Amino acid sequence: MKKMKHLGTLTAIAGLALLLTGCVQRTKAGKPYGAIYDYLAVPTQHVMSWLAGMLGGSYGWAIIAVTFIVRMILLPMMINQSRKATVQQEKMAFVKPQMTAIQERQQNATTNEEKAAASQQMMSLYRDNGISMTGGIGCLPILIQLPVFAALYAAIQYSPALSSGAHGSMFMGVSLGKPSIFLAALSFLVYLLQGWLGTLGIPAEQKKSMMSMMIVSPLMIFFVSFRAPAGLGLYFFVGGIFACIQTLIIYFYRPRIRASVAEEMKKNPPKVVVPPIKPAEPKTTVTQTQRHHDNRQRNAGKQQHHSD
Repeated sequence: MKKMKHLGTLTAIAGLALLLTGCVQRTKAGKPYGAIYDYLAVPTQHVMSWLAGMLGGSYGWAIIAVTFIVRMILLPMMINQSRKATVQQEKMAFVKPQMTAIQERQQNATTNEEKAAASQQMMSLYRDNGISMTGGIGCLPILIQLPVFAALYAAIQYSPALSSGAHGSMFMGVSLGKPSIFLAALSFLVYLLQGWLGTLGIPAEQKKSMMSMMIVSPLMIFFVSFRAPAGLGLYFFVGGIFACIQTLIIYFYRPRIRASVAEEMKKNPPKVVVPPIKPAEPKTTVTQTQRHHDNRQRNAGKQQHHSD
C-alpha cells in the first residue's frame, strides 16, 4: 500500500512536469499558442499585471498574492485530506498484528496460489476494517492545483514583462523570468521541513516508510523549480510555507484524532481476517527450567543410590 501511495505521488509530479513543459507550443516566429496558453496563461498574465499594479508594480508580490488566494481556498480541503490520512494511520495501528501475519505469509509463500491468497487476505483486512488502500489521500487537491500550476508556469515563462526584465520583474534581487537556484533551494528546504514535520508524533515504523518520500518529493520540486522561471519557484516556496502550517495543524490535532479512533475501535473492534502472530516463548527460559528440573531429578537419584 505504501508503495502505491509513493508511486501515485511520483506519477502526479512527473505528469505535472510533462504537462508544464509540453502543452504550450510556439510558432516559427516564437509566439506561444495552445489551449494551456490561450485559456490559462493569458488570463493569469492579466490577473498578475492587475495585482502587480495594485501592489506597487511588483510581480513578486503579485505571485505571492495569487499563491495566498489559492492556498486559502484549498486549505480546508487539504486539512480534511490530512485528517483522513491520519485516521487511516491510526486504524492501521490496530490491525498491525494481523498485517504482520499476512506479510509473513506473503514472504514465505512458495507458489503463486499462496501469494494470491495472501494478497486477497490483505485486501480483505483493509476492506473489512474500513481502511483505504490509498491511505485516505485523495487526488482532488492535486487535480485542483494542476490548472493553477500550468497557468502560472506558462504565464510566467511567456510573460513579456518578466522575460524582458521590465520594472517589477525583479523580486528581492531575483529575476522572476529566469531560473533561480536560490528560490529552487528555498523550495526544497521548505518542503523538506514540511516532510519532517509530517513525521512528528507517529510510530517509528511508519517514520521509516516515510523517509524516502520525505526526500524524493522535495527533490522533485527542486528540479521542477530549477528548470522553471523563478516566479514558479516563488509560488512553490510560499505554498510550502502553507503546507508546513497545514502539517502543524494536523500535528496538534492528532491526539484528538487518536482518541476518537480508539473510542471507535472499542465500540467496533477490528475484524479478524487472520489470527495475529503470537510471540514465541523464549527458548532459553524453557531450557534453563528443564535443565534445573533434570538436575534435581539426577541429584535425588544419586542420594537414593547412596542410601541404598
